[in-house]
Amino acid sequence: MAAAEPFFTIWGRLNSHNVKKVVWFAEELRLAYRRHDIGGAFGYTDAYLARNPNRLVPMIEDGKIVLWESNAILRYMAAEYGGPAWFPADPIDRALADRWMDWQITYADAQREPFLAFARTPEDQWDYDAIARRINQCAQHLKVMDTYLGERPWLSGSQFGIGDIPMGVYAYTWFSLPFDKPEFPAVADWYARIRERPGFADKVMIPLT
Repeated sequence: MAAAEPFFTIWGRLNSHNVKKVVWFAEELRLAYRRHDIGGAFGYTDAYLARNPNRLVPMIEDGKIVLWESNAILRYMAAEYGGPAWFPADPIDRALADRWMDWQITYADAQREPFLAFARTPEDQWDYDAIARRINQCAQHLKVMDTYLGERPWLSGSQFGIGDIPMGVYAYTWFSLPFDKPEFPAVADWYARIRERPGFADKVMIPLT
C-alpha cells in the first residue's frame, strides 16, 4: 500500500520570504507537509485564486482550514500543532513575541527596494538614492532590534519561538546582500544562533533570486 500523502499543504515558491517563514516553521514543528510552487515565475491557477484572491503566497490547507497571510499562518500552526512551547498559555508571553511578527512587516517594506535591486534588477536600472535611503531605514529598524536583543536572547523572550521566524528570514537577506552594513552585535549573535537551526539552513539559506 502506498504511503498516504502529507495532509498539510503549503502553496508558494520557496524564493518568497513569506513562504520561507511557513516552510521553515513546518520544519521546526517536524510537520509532514507537501509544497507546491506557485506565484512569481510559476503564475497562479484559477483554482488557487478562487481560494486566495489576493494573488499572493503563501496559502496553506490542512483539511480544517484554507488560510493565507504568512504571519496568521504561523500563529495558526503554533496554536494547532505546536503546543505550549510554541503557543504559550499566558497571553502576555504570546503578545511579547507577537509584536515582533507585526514589527517585521514594517521592516520588510524598508528592505524590499534593496532586495529587488541587488537580487532581481540589472544595475543599470537601479535608483541609487532610493536604495541608500531604504538601507538606512533598515539600519534604523535593526538598531531597535539590537537594543532589545542586548537584553534577552530571542525576540520571543527566553527561548526561540515564532516571534523570531519572520525576522530570521529577513535577516538572512540583510546579511546576504552585498553592501556595507553597520554593525549590530546583538543582532549578529542572534542571527548566528538562528543559522544553526537545521530547518533554517535548509529552507531559508538558499540563493537570493
